[in-house]
Amino acid sequence: METFEWIILLLLGAALLSTLARRLGAPYPTFLAIGGACLAFLPNSPEWTLDPHLALTLFVAPVLLDAAYDTSLRDLRDNWVPVANLVVIAVGVTTLAVALVARWLVPAMPWAAAIALGAIVAPPDAAAATAIVRQVKLPHRLTKILEGESLLNDASALLIYRLAVIAMVSGGITLGSLGPAFFITVFGSVAAGIAMGLAFPYVIGRFDEAPTAVIVQFATTFGVWIVAEAAGLSGILTIVCYAMTIARRRDAPMPARLRVPVYAVWETVVFMLNAFAFVLIGLQLRPIWERLDMGLRLQYGAVALAVLATVIVVRFLWVMTYNTAVRFKISRYGFHPPRPMARPTARGGIVISWAGMRGIVTLAAAFALPEHLADGTPFPYRDLILFTAFCVVFGTLVLQGLTLKPLIRWMNLRDGDPVGQEVKWARTEAYRAAIEAIKNDESKHAKLLCKEYGAVVELSEASPLQGEIGDLPGNPLRRRAIAAARLKTNELRREGAIGDDAYYVLEEEFDWADLSAGAARSA
Repeated sequence: METFEWIILLLLGAALLSTLARRLGAPYPTFLAIGGACLAFLPNSPEWTLDPHLALTLFVAPVLLDAAYDTSLRDLRDNWVPVANLVVIAVGVTTLAVALVARWLVPAMPWAAAIALGAIVAPPDAAAATAIVRQVKLPHRLTKILEGESLLNDASALLIYRLAVIAMVSGGITLGSLGPAFFITVFGSVAAGIAMGLAFPYVIGRFDEAPTAVIVQFATTFGVWIVAEAAGLSGILTIVCYAMTIARRRDAPMPARLRVPVYAVWETVVFMLNAFAFVLIGLQLRPIWERLDMGLRLQYGAVALAVLATVIVVRFLWVMTYNTAVRFKISRYGFHPPRPMARPTARGGIVISWAGMRGIVTLAAAFALPEHLADGTPFPYRDLILFTAFCVVFGTLVLQGLTLKPLIRWMNLRDGDPVGQEVKWARTEAYRAAIEAIKNDESKHAKLLCKEYGAVVELSEASPLQGEIGDLPGNPLRRRAIAAARLKTNELRREGAIGDDAYYVLEEEFDWADLSAGAARSA
């Protein structure tokens, strides 16, 4: 079958698997992992290869920018201690534990290769955890910890990975050069990311059409990564700082007519990249499996299972140890957060421990391993590392991904919905400002708007929060009216009373009205 036909089938298959996952209440990466594993052993499946140097750039850069753009710096600062614990210490402990297990099971594996394997499987995935968190009402503090960890642990893990690969390829790295290289990489990446983020509005501001704006955004995303890597910096850290900077630039905000299609395109592309990452890594398993005799298959399987068990157990032990220490400290000195948030509990620690699914970063990092060393010899145990990485991703997504949602519901965690409270207060203040801006206008339209905005303020102040961020007053009626208007417009089009040009103008008006009336949330 031709490549193009396979791509069409894979995209359709990914869409069907995602739909099935949503209906079953499971994260879609779990079903993509199952599909990738099945495809690897499907007769006549395509034999695709990808340049290892391209893997991280193609799969990680856009996904990471999408996650970093939505990250709340305020919430990250509020929870910096548990996030830093997971990003630095948990990643380091997991990397070391996996390296020790790998060396124990395969004594001939060089230390650098074993550490590279540990760094590859250390960082949990953002997409898998957030896919579940969005379906279940998890306390805001736990959600922000998981999102912060998934965003920043990629940087710490891939920095270790990069140093291990350099040591393996070049034959070694001295401790004297390790410290300066580490600090130059970290601080240089942060500075470069912020600088390029500050320059971004002057580039994107010249494009006021959605298609060209989207193309420029993707081009600059890949460009930032490529420039950072070429300069010897961390592409991960640079992209994270770049995305956070452009997300908070208020001197050149993106207009709504661009923001709606741009967000939709980014969401679609991130999904496609996740799908193709699982497929491409899955396709590498079959040739690896076919090259192995029965003895090596058993050895590779044993290593993969041992590493899978290690990443799960180490995360659970470390998180619960930290959680116990924090709760002991709170019992002695009290809990004094900068703003209302849920107290650390043992149940919350269990949820964080179990939300360690691996995903696209692990797959891309494994695939990005060079095939040969500097002297031309094959990278030692590359097939084993690739096989183990996929098994860890597959195992965590299936085992933890399918059980995390029931676990969260069983733990019955609540926090009073601080986000909903903030929305209610901010909505009141915003609409008061809107009324103040137009109250001196004596036109009929201004009076109608003042009355409508006044109703929003009055109902927002009077109604208690019910655990969900409610509709604006009148939104249900707006949606009913818009639906009736759509039906009438369709009828006029069928009768030939209006042509397609007029129909599309009205359709766009109704679409924007639907969005303003909360149709996307109610769908």
